[in-house]
Amino acid sequence: MTSKILVKSDFPGLQLIKRGKVRDVYAVEDELLIVASDRMSAFDVVMDDPIPDKGKILTSISIFWFKELEAIVENHVISTDADKYPEACLPYKNELRGRSMLVKKAEPLPVECIVRGFLSGSGWAEYKRKGSICGISLPPGLVESQKLPDPIFTPSTKAEAGLHDENISFDRAVDILGKETAEAVRNLSLEIYLTGSDLAAKRGIIIADTKFEFGLVNDRLILIDEVLTPDSSRFWPADDYRPGTSQQSFDKQYLRDYLNGLDWPKTPPPPRLPKDVIDKTRERYLEALEKLTGRGLE
Repeated sequence: MTSKILVKSDFPGLQLIKRGKVRDVYAVEDELLIVASDRMSAFDVVMDDPIPDKGKILTSISIFWFKELEAIVENHVISTDADKYPEACLPYKNELRGRSMLVKKAEPLPVECIVRGFLSGSGWAEYKRKGSICGISLPPGLVESQKLPDPIFTPSTKAEAGLHDENISFDRAVDILGKETAEAVRNLSLEIYLTGSDLAAKRGIIIADTKFEFGLVNDRLILIDEVLTPDSSRFWPADDYRPGTSQQSFDKQYLRDYLNGLDWPKTPPPPRLPKDVIDKTRERYLEALEKLTGRGLE
């Protein structure tokens, strides 16, 4: 049975307040409804071709992690049961089921909290140039995809849609957030990463790096958005891990590699995606869900 693809939600009667690259956010009474679409972005460009079930996979993975991490940090989830959402949402419960979360309305911090446990992506590129990442000096002679001596916290600014985030130093994060909050999110980010990467490693997945978002609710710091998903993290299969080169992955790297092989300037409009690229990208997301949770899509 082919599941219904959701490219762009449209719920008359609900107030749309934000349409991101992947998620649509609605105001519902004093809460927020986050809907994960099947849109796919790469190089900060949303593709015209969706990945079937992607929103449901991402939601399932986030729900799994939010529950696993409750002992470390409060999160924004109120409910994931579409049948129990506020009355205004009930006409759309079939579209919402499996790909939505009713959450607390938080004030998002203006810094993305990135933790790197392995040398890859923009971190590898910066290390080759400077021998450091975001002002953090690293030992000489490291190779691509090598595990770092200890995970490092490398924050970035949040860019507007269509623009690239900018890596910043911890001192700059202190300037933006204040010392107490910056230290709190750094400590929480490292603890969450270590806990999550240990659990994932036992299930055959290396979490090379990841991105967290935090917000404030009544001055309490809580974890928001998504957590440890293939969209916010670099997932590598542990049994194929070979330092010294780029790695196979469970995330959108397969799509990025395909796009890198095209004569495309990484600006809109995006190229159309062949069916095999769509299918293989979906397979990788689904495999990540199955390995982490022991379950497929319900």
